[in-house]
Amino acid sequence: MPETFVDLGTVNAPSGVLVLGMAGWIDYWRELGQPLSERARTAASSGGAHLREWLCEAVAVPAAADRSLKVRASTSLSPFDEEPTIATLEISLGLPWPGAADRSVPVRLGDLPVDRCGMVIGDAVGLDTWTGMDGDPADGLADVFYWGLYADDAHAQFGGERIARYGADGPQGWLDLPLTEAAARAAELTAWCDRLHGKGLMVSIDKHTDFHRFRRAGWHHPLRAGAIEVGGCRVLGIEWDQGDHSMRHRGQRDASQVYPVTLEANEAGEMVMRWTIPPHDFDDEDE
Repeated sequence: MPETFVDLGTVNAPSGVLVLGMAGWIDYWRELGQPLSERARTAASSGGAHLREWLCEAVAVPAAADRSLKVRASTSLSPFDEEPTIATLEISLGLPWPGAADRSVPVRLGDLPVDRCGMVIGDAVGLDTWTGMDGDPADGLADVFYWGLYADDAHAQFGGERIARYGADGPQGWLDLPLTEAAARAAELTAWCDRLHGKGLMVSIDKHTDFHRFRRAGWHHPLRAGAIEVGGCRVLGIEWDQGDHSMRHRGQRDASQVYPVTLEANEAGEMVMRWTIPPHDFDDEDE
């Protein structure tokens, strides 16, 4: 049976080099020596390759610099909740398949684990500016969330709104606060809980880093995919359900939970990059 794909959105790669990488480690490439863009440019010049240093991993390929590049996915059911999760990720590269190459044979570029923090697809140069979870937000804003045993009591005292995420009610809190106001609000909630209860209320501040923005962009997408602008480029992020990740991808490379990335030709004779994650075999559970 042929795969059925759904559109996740588009990205662009004005540098001519596209990267599929682990979201939790994008900002660490520059800490390890060469920026991601330099490594990716070298990999793309040979037709594409897998990049790995320390815990950072990515695949870089050449891509058309003058157009939007479509990202699609096929799905399979998760063993965690039997909801659809990504089985094949396909990124159109906007370039013709090399005339002398056999288009019937996929070109293997390497493999990637599913990062617990999600995956990012974007321009190599644009991603050099990526701000990770500990970075500073360019807009100076943050979101504050609270939840737990005394969340209703806290709401009666401080207010806030219910933040829907992933098709369900999420925590309560406030979006798009100036950083100083967000810090003061979180401190007030924490002090109130410590004074009256001692524990039973969790409070978090999520600064508007690129890491948080891509996750927030996918809050209302069934496959947790969302697009943001990074370094002047349109970047697509995909967050993984933590239950699904724990059951299928936990341990990542150390546990040999890695999946092949290939270059292939589509029906129009153009190159696509494909990352293939085998569906869970529910029949094995019955044996």
